[in-house]
Amino acid sequence: MIYDIQKASLLKRFSAFLLDFILLCVLTSGFAFLLAWITGIDNYTKTIQSYYEEYGEKYGVDFNISVEDYDNLTQEEKDLYQEAYSAIFNENPDAVKAYNMSIALPMLITTISVLLSYVVFEFIIPLCLKNGQTVGKKVFGLGVVFTNSVRISNFALFVRAILGKYTIETMFPVLLIMLVLYQQMGILAFILVAALFILQVVLLIVTKTNSFVHDTLANTVVVDMQSQMIFDSTASLISYKEEMSKLEAEKKEY
Repeated sequence: MIYDIQKASLLKRFSAFLLDFILLCVLTSGFAFLLAWITGIDNYTKTIQSYYEEYGEKYGVDFNISVEDYDNLTQEEKDLYQEAYSAIFNENPDAVKAYNMSIALPMLITTISVLLSYVVFEFIIPLCLKNGQTVGKKVFGLGVVFTNSVRISNFALFVRAILGKYTIETMFPVLLIMLVLYQQMGILAFILVAALFILQVVLLIVTKTNSFVHDTLANTVVVDMQSQMIFDSTASLISYKEEMSKLEAEKKEY
């Protein structure tokens, strides 16, 4: 047992990540279904769809056409389409509410579901298992410590899980992609996602601990628990080093 950092191999880290990712997705889906039921998002979607069908039949237009099909319409057909679309929301306040909710709720449900999953899976479970271990890390014998071999603190674990993994590495790209899907953002979103990916690769290569953003922020490293000595505090680390120095000095005297 030594106090130097015993970095976990990339293969073990990837294996643990894959298992954690699968379990995290399952947990997120569960929270999403629950929140969808609580908020009644299906009712808003059905409401707006019923108006599309009603006014589509009334004006003789199809609101379910693709962007390409819309571009192929004649100008007269486009004007009729816009007239029918405007009539829905000008004549029906509940249609406006249903439309706004059908846009806002998916983003809200996604954000909260992922947050709850990270709180449970990347913060609460590691608190219970100790040494920053998720289920995947526990299975593959990995742990998380500060870069000086001191046991990870609760605050650092929170920073690593919520600020690093959830906010920067997950929700930042997810929300950008959702904005693209809702046509609220263009090529800039893909550039920002690509920049984050490049940053992750650069950190993995240039940092001594081969860390990603979440470990860099928390000043932590993933280690092999079988060979890593972990100290409860900086004071205990210093005390251990002093003791080792004394023993080394005594050996030299002989």
